[in-house]
Amino acid sequence: MKRWTKIVMGGTLLGAAAFILAPRALGYTVPEPLVQRDKESQTKTLTGTVVAEGDAPLPQSVVYLKNMKTLAVKSFIADENGGFRFYALSPNTDYQVYAEYNGQRSGTKTVSGFDSKTKVEMTLKVEVKK
Repeated sequence: MKRWTKIVMGGTLLGAAAFILAPRALGYTVPEPLVQRDKESQTKTLTGTVVAEGDAPLPQSVVYLKNMKTLAVKSFIADENGGFRFYALSPNTDYQVYAEYNGQRSGTKTVSGFDSKTKVEMTLKVEVKK
């Protein structure tokens, strides 16, 4: 009985090794390790609302997000509730955010790379001239 167990276990280990190594030998790409995927889940998300005086939402406002490392700028057109969102932001980078509505601009706010929060929420207030 012991001999049979050794043969089965040895065959199982050999089969597992072949299963793991075969894709690489055949030229297939193997998924990244789980550790790397976990690092990707450490990105930041920025959400918020663009409002006027009295906290009235400003739909169709344009929100600008500037990466302070690369100086790349992304934009987002606010939804009907004035909402905006930016996903997959680098956790170790500073960003500047501001909104524009009908030629008027909000103050600039900063999302700091030193802040450990993965979800950042803010309100951008635009002074609308009548």
